[in-house]
Amino acid sequence: MTNLFNPEKGKFFVMAGPCAIEGEDMAMRIAEQVSGICQDLGVPLVFKGSYRKANRSRLDSFTGIGDEKALGILRKVHEQFDVPVVTDIHESHEAQMAAEYVDVLQIPAFLFRQTDLLVAAAKTGKIVNIKKGQFAAASAMKYAADKVKESGNNQILLTERGTMFGYGDLIVDYRNLPEMARLGYPVVMDITHSLQQPNSSTGVTGGKPELIGTIARAAIATGANGLFIETHPDPSTAKSDGANMLPLHQLRPLLESLLRLKAVVDDL
Repeated sequence: MTNLFNPEKGKFFVMAGPCAIEGEDMAMRIAEQVSGICQDLGVPLVFKGSYRKANRSRLDSFTGIGDEKALGILRKVHEQFDVPVVTDIHESHEAQMAAEYVDVLQIPAFLFRQTDLLVAAAKTGKIVNIKKGQFAAASAMKYAADKVKESGNNQILLTERGTMFGYGDLIVDYRNLPEMARLGYPVVMDITHSLQQPNSSTGVTGGKPELIGTIARAAIATGANGLFIETHPDPSTAKSDGANMLPLHQLRPLLESLLRLKAVVDDL
C-alpha cells in the first residue's frame, strides 16, 4: 500500500485516472500508462475512478456502467498494477459495498457535511479522502475530519477543489492548503475540478484545462502533499468531465516539471 502519510522528501503522491469508469479496456489502458509513468518517476500513485456519477446536471448524463461491474474493474486495476485505488461514495449505504473493492473512499465536496456518510466511511477502516465544499472555508474541514476521527478512523486526507465564484466559475484560495495542513492531515490539491466551469446553460460542465500546470505548480509551491488529476487519452470523448481533464500524453512532462519544483521548494 502506498504510504500517503509519510512521503519521502522531494516527493508528492498523485491520485490520477479517469473521471468515471467507462469500461474495462479504457480503465486498464489508462491505469497501465499512469502507473508506468509514476513508477518511472518514483511518484506514489492512487488510481482514481468513479464507479458511479451521482451528481450530474442532466438526467441524460452518463452515470456509469453498473456499480459492481465498475467496482470490479477498480479491483482489477489494484491487483494487476499493485496500486491502491480510490472511488467516491454518495450515500452511507454505499460505504461498505465500495470498501470491499477499493483502498480509499472519497467524500464528494457537495457532501462533506453529511454526518452519516462520513461515519459510514470511517467505520470501514479505509482511508477517507474528504473534499472541501466549494461553498466552505478551510476551517470547516476540522469538523468533517473530527467526524471521521471520532468514529475510530484517523486515516484522513483533506482535498481542496476550488471555491465558487459567481454562478459559473471557481477560484482557488491557496491559503486553504496550509490552513488545512495545520489540522494534521495530508492535503491534496484537486487540480482538474478546480478548473471546472459548472452550471452552464447547456447542463454540461465546462473547464479551463490549459491552466492545469499553473494550478499544479502553485499547489506544490504552497505545500500540497498530493495532487488529484483526472486524465484521459482523449478528453473530448470522455463520458464525464472531459472539459477539464488532462490529456494523458501530458501527464509525464507535467509530473517531471513538478518534481523539479518540489526539489526547489523543499530546499527553501
